[in-house]
Amino acid sequence: MKDFSYWKKLYESDNLTEFNTDYTGQLWLKIKSIRRGELVSEFVKKYSLVLNTSSLNGQFQELFLLLQSNLPQSHQQLDLYIKEKNVQILQSLNKESLVSELYKLKTFEWGGDYQNSLDKYLVSHYVKTKDIISYEILMSKFETEINRVVQGYVLNSWYNHWSSILIEHIFKSHPSILPTVGQIKSVDFFIRNIPFDLKVTYFPSEYLKSKRKEKNLPVELTFLKKKAKELSIKFDKTAKTSNIYYEITEKLRDRNDIASQSVLNQLKSENVAIVNEAQQNPRNLAKWLYENQGEMRFGSENRLFLVLIDTNDFSSSWKLKRNLDLLTPTINTFLDAFSSKQISDLKMNFNYPGKPQTFSALTDVIFVVK
Repeated sequence: MKDFSYWKKLYESDNLTEFNTDYTGQLWLKIKSIRRGELVSEFVKKYSLVLNTSSLNGQFQELFLLLQSNLPQSHQQLDLYIKEKNVQILQSLNKESLVSELYKLKTFEWGGDYQNSLDKYLVSHYVKTKDIISYEILMSKFETEINRVVQGYVLNSWYNHWSSILIEHIFKSHPSILPTVGQIKSVDFFIRNIPFDLKVTYFPSEYLKSKRKEKNLPVELTFLKKKAKELSIKFDKTAKTSNIYYEITEKLRDRNDIASQSVLNQLKSENVAIVNEAQQNPRNLAKWLYENQGEMRFGSENRLFLVLIDTNDFSSSWKLKRNLDLLTPTINTFLDAFSSKQISDLKMNFNYPGKPQTFSALTDVIFVVK
C-alpha cells in the first residue's frame, strides 16, 4: 500500500521517479513543503482542520492522512495556500537593492584550488604539511595568503547565495511555477505538479574541451601558446594554467592588431559553434551534467539546468547571475513554452561512475547567452 511510510521511504532513498506521475506522492511532497510549525498552523486554521498531534513529524503524517482522502480538493487547497505564501515572500524581496549589492563584486576569485571545501584546503595547505612547521611562517601566511583565500571564499559564497535567491525569484514569479515554501532536498518547485530542482551553472569547461577534441580542435591553451610563439608574445611559462590563459588573451586584446584579433576571433568562433550545437540538442549537455556531477553532491532528481554563457569571455559568465535584463525574459520565455512539452521529451537515462544502476530523471536546459 502506498501510504505515508511508502512515500517517506522513497524520498529518503533519493528515489523520486514515482513522484513524477503519482498524485498522492505529489501531495506528500507539497505537505512536506509546508512542514514548519507556523505554516502547518496557518494551513489547518485556513481550512478548519484539526490535528491531534503536536510534533512536526506527527502533524506531517496526520495531515497527509487527512488530505489524501480527497486528492483534487487537497491539491487545490495546498496550491492556493502555497501561492499566497509565495506572494508574501516575493513582496518581501527588494530586487533592485539586491541587484545593486551584487554589482559591487568586481572580481570572482576563489583564491585556492579547494573548489567547495575550504576547510580541507586550509588543512592540507597550512596545517598538515611538512613545509610549515614554524609558527612564525604560519603567522606570515595570514598576511600573504590565508586572508585572501578566506576572503575570496566568503565573497564568492555570498554572491552565489544571493544571486541564487534573485534567480529563484524570477522562477517563483512565473504563473506556471508552484514553489516549495520551506526547503526540500532535491525539490525547488513544481511545474504541472512535477517536482524539479534548479541547478544554476556555467558552460562546463570540460564539456567544451571534450567537444573540441571530437572536432579535432586543439586544446585552447595549446592553441594560444602556439599563437603566442608565432606572434612573439612572451608569457610566464611557470604560472598556473588559468594565469597563462589570462595573460596571453589579455596581451592579444591589448595588441589589438589584425593578427591578434584573428586569434581571438577564431577561438571564439569555434567555441560559440559548440555552444550553438548544445542549444540545438540540449539533451547531450544535460546528460553530461548528470554524469559528471561531483560525487559528494550526486543526485538523480529531476533538474532544470540554467546554463549561463558569456560568449565574449566564458570566464565572465558569473556576472550574468545578476543580469535581470537578460535573465528574466529568457527564463519566462522558456517557462511559457514548457507546458507544451511531453514527459517523454524530458526523460533522461544516465549512468554514473561507481554506481551499477541506470538512473532516470526528467530534465531540460535553459540557456542564457550573452
